[in-house]
Amino acid sequence: MGRYRPPMAKSAPYITPEGARALEKELKQLWKIERPAVTATVHEAAKNGDRSENGDYIYGKKRLREIDRRVRYLGKRLDEVIIVDRIPDDTDKVFFGAWVTLENSDGNEQCYRIVGADELDPKERRISVDSPMAKSILGKRADDEIWINDSAWIITNIHYSAIG
Repeated sequence: MGRYRPPMAKSAPYITPEGARALEKELKQLWKIERPAVTATVHEAAKNGDRSENGDYIYGKKRLREIDRRVRYLGKRLDEVIIVDRIPDDTDKVFFGAWVTLENSDGNEQCYRIVGADELDPKERRISVDSPMAKSILGKRADDEIWINDSAWIITNIHYSAIG
């Protein structure tokens, strides 16, 4: 059986200014700090002779491939993203970058921020603009009812944090 994987759907090109800074910081960290250190380790390991049984050499080469792959991805992604650096004119509707508070029929509230695919972090309550939940919330207003996984939720609050 082959290793073919169908191409993934392209994610939305939007990103917050904080997300763009995080990607740039990761790119700089990989290129300026981590890659030179791994390259030096591989260089020293290569001096030790037989490379086929040299763990530092084998692991180092593998890590260099991983770093180079991520650097290529970050470089391309930073070129194509659109930084959303302003609050929308109509702040009563849910758009990219909004913090949305939802309440279910039991009175449980949850707050999420709609961010770009590269910024998604469930622990920080950041959901991707491409997620089914975000797609069902986008364009809605406070007091609108939405359905998520066969559960009814009411949008109780929409707010936008300062951009910058």
